[in-house]
Amino acid sequence: MDKVTVDRVTIIGGGLAGCEAAWKLAAHGVEADMYEMKPSRFSEAHSSSNLAELVCSNSFRSNDAHSAVGMLKEEMRRLGSLVMQAAEDTQVPAGKALAVDRDRFAEYITAKVESLPGIRLIRKEIDTIDPSRVTIVAAGPLASEKLSHSLTELVGADHLYFYDAIAPIVMADTVDMEKAFVQSRYGPVGEGDYVNCPMTEEEYRRFYDALMAADKTTLREFEKPRFFEGCLPIEVMAERGIQTLTFGPMKPVGLADPRTGKQPYAVVQLRRENRAGTLYNLVGFQTRLTRPSQDRVFRLIPGLEQADFVRWGSVHRNTFIHGPGHLNRFLQIQDHPKVFMAGQIAGVEGYVESAAMGILAGENAARLIAGRNLTSPPNTTALGGLVSHLTDATSADFQPSNVNFGLLPPLPKKMKKRERGAHYYQRAMEDMARWQTEDGL
Repeated sequence: MDKVTVDRVTIIGGGLAGCEAAWKLAAHGVEADMYEMKPSRFSEAHSSSNLAELVCSNSFRSNDAHSAVGMLKEEMRRLGSLVMQAAEDTQVPAGKALAVDRDRFAEYITAKVESLPGIRLIRKEIDTIDPSRVTIVAAGPLASEKLSHSLTELVGADHLYFYDAIAPIVMADTVDMEKAFVQSRYGPVGEGDYVNCPMTEEEYRRFYDALMAADKTTLREFEKPRFFEGCLPIEVMAERGIQTLTFGPMKPVGLADPRTGKQPYAVVQLRRENRAGTLYNLVGFQTRLTRPSQDRVFRLIPGLEQADFVRWGSVHRNTFIHGPGHLNRFLQIQDHPKVFMAGQIAGVEGYVESAAMGILAGENAARLIAGRNLTSPPNTTALGGLVSHLTDATSADFQPSNVNFGLLPPLPKKMKKRERGAHYYQRAMEDMARWQTEDGL
């Protein structure tokens, strides 16, 4: 492959994917300009001027290497991920999950990116994509209208969108621990990483009725919501039936109310939001209720009647392109090979998945400039499974996806469900090592 003459790579967006791309380019000695619109302009979901701001949750999900997302994390570590380094340095207790102190996490990444040789951070909004320049589009799910329009011109079709919802956060010391209790699911009462607010059947039904009657934020007529199944607002789940929540985010299985010694009818779990343990978020309580409705409904949860809510839930747009037919396995726009897509705007869902796309986009942008063959991970890896999802031209109704074993080729033989994760992991790590050796990663 011939070298591409370039002054500097353009990175649009300073989120997880953009920072991973900059980290990878710097490792290859490639200079780049990263454009980040904050603090001159903030989206409706952002408030900090730091790079890599986390707005939905502080959890990177399971740390179990035999889970799909745990496997993806291990692959990212092997590729030198900045996000994984930052997450492990700023980790807070969260059971089997990898959760971080979000402020320290963003500060860590911001400091690292600002110190990278050859990477220039430009605090300015950029609203057009120049297909003649090597560019990594990592604007995230809240891309501006102008940038979205520019992207639409490149892919030749209207961009798609759906809505993510943000869960509320409460001050830990304002939770009534006479009503709530500490326990991780199936663990001993009094120990664990979660605070649990138990409900009787009567309390649950009162909460459910209030939730169903609560006011919701009004969407404009042309904004047809297309929620991601893995991040449904609490009220959308409730609309599916009165028992839906008790089998979802409010399931009481494996928990015991110390006041009764029995399993509650329903439970609201609170997870630590920062290392100091001063903040907790309501697990699974993403919402598009109005703020007055949240104030009324969420105070019906036992233990939260007098809680100090430091952040209310909200809803925000998520912009992404229809990958199949537009992206190749190197994350290039097919008709504009100097333009790479990374992060959620490429069509993945989740922090870890977004960051992983930034690693691959940065690697391939560097290779394009050096005249090296571009690279794509084996489809047996978690990273490769995501790439396959983005580029599968047979998808009739493409939707963003978290990593899951369903994106990977099936195992060669049937086995018990609890054994599959280990086999997926072993196969992926063997193929990952071979790929890294053969492609010089």
